[in-house]
Formats: sequence, C-alpha cells, structure tokens
Amino acid sequence: MTDSHQTPTTAARLGAEFIGTFVLVFGGVGTAVFAAGFPGDPGNPVNVGFLGVALAFGLTVVVGAYAFGPVSGGFFNPAVTLGLAAAGRFAWKDALGYIVAQILGGIVASTLLFLIANGQPGGYEGTLGSNGYGEQSPGGYSLLSVALVEIILTAIFLLVIIGATSPKAAPGFAGLAIGLSLTLIHLISIPVSNTSVNPARSIASAIYGGPEALAQVWAFIVFPIIGGLLGGFLFRPLLAGLREPIEKVPPLS
Repeated sequence: MTDSHQTPTTAARLGAEFIGTFVLVFGGVGTAVFAAGFPGDPGNPVNVGFLGVALAFGLTVVVGAYAFGPVSGGFFNPAVTLGLAAAGRFAWKDALGYIVAQILGGIVASTLLFLIANGQPGGYEGTLGSNGYGEQSPGGYSLLSVALVEIILTAIFLLVIIGATSPKAAPGFAGLAIGLSLTLIHLISIPVSNTSVNPARSIASAIYGGPEALAQVWAFIVFPIIGGLLGGFLFRPLLAGLREPIEKVPPLS
C-alpha cells in the first residue's frame, strides 16, 4: 500500500496505469475472445453473451480502481486522461506519460491473449474483440452511428467519474459507480461498435484484429477522445457545485 503521507513516484504511477490497463484489456477482451458469442451461437460452448462481456469490463475497472486508484488515479484510458485534464483534475503536461503507459499495457495484454488464443486447435482466426463500423460493426451500424454512440457514452463516462469522486458522493463507492457505468455503456453499445470508449483498448485489439480492424481503429481513437474532452469541458458549466479540485492527481515528479 502507498503511504498516505507520501506522493507516489512517477514510476509507480506510470506502472499502475500500465498494470491497470493490462488488467482491463486482459479481463474484458479476454472474456470477449474466450467466453462470449452472439446469443444462440452454437460455435461457442460457454457464450456468456453481451451481458457477460459488459460485466467483465465493468468488474476489471472496479478492481483496478480500488487496487491502483490510490497510486495513479486509476484512469486506464487515454480518453479519461485527457477528459480529466480538460476538467482541471489532471495536469496536461503529465497526460502523455499516462497515455503511453496505458497503450503499452493494453498491447501487452492483447499480445498475450493472441498467443493464448492461437493455442486452440486450428489456431485463432477471430478479430480479438476489435471495434468497427459498417461491415465490421457487430450490428452493421454506420460510421455516423458509431461516432454518436462513442462520443456520447464517453462524455457520460467522464461525467460519472467526476461526479462519483466528488466530496459530496458516498465515500468509498466511486470505483463501484464507475465500473457499473462502464457495464451499462457496454450493454448499450456492444451491438453498435463493440464498445470502445477507450483508445488503448481499441488499439490493443486492432493490432491483432486483421487489416479491417487496423484500417478503422482511427475512429476509436478520435471519437472517444472527442467524447472525453467534451465530458471534461462540460464538467465546469454542468457541475458548478463541484468546481473545486476533487482528489486532483498530483503532477509527475
């Protein structure tokens, strides 16, 4: 545990973001790869479905928030990092380090998932839970639909994070509220975009998701970041009572 009277070192904070994002991708995408399928899919003997995948992503955030939040703030997401900077809750100058750690953590997780998946008979020919629009969307949704759902839901996610960590919120429940909100976000948008709201998660999957996933990954970098910034900037006019810095993450040393 971190000494409450001592600011975590830069290495500790970046390491926490790396590990937290690793857990998020390994747990969430791993569930999608190994245990999920569309309802009624006879090719998957487990098939936890959309609900199982949504819960997996939500639970990994709950675990990560309580385990690593005291060290780094528990962002695990470039869109959240930039959104909190826009809200005045995080230093802009420290965002790049966090984002690099998050992307690397996600890539290490997806690499291990790909290696594990290739161990099945016949190897692995899936998309590793990658996001997409048009023909690559689970429900065939258009780029416009994907843009709207990713921007709106990422903005909502930021507002939940800011509100749940306010001094007026019930203490100790922020991680649970944030994790449940991510579960709800997945239930809404898995059929539309396979749910990103997190560029690090999308990049990690796209690397092993095939040429179509790589060609479309730009959308799942741009749209969540727009949504994150929107949520961060909306924080000030919409949540006027919470304008004071709330558990503001200290700058990297």
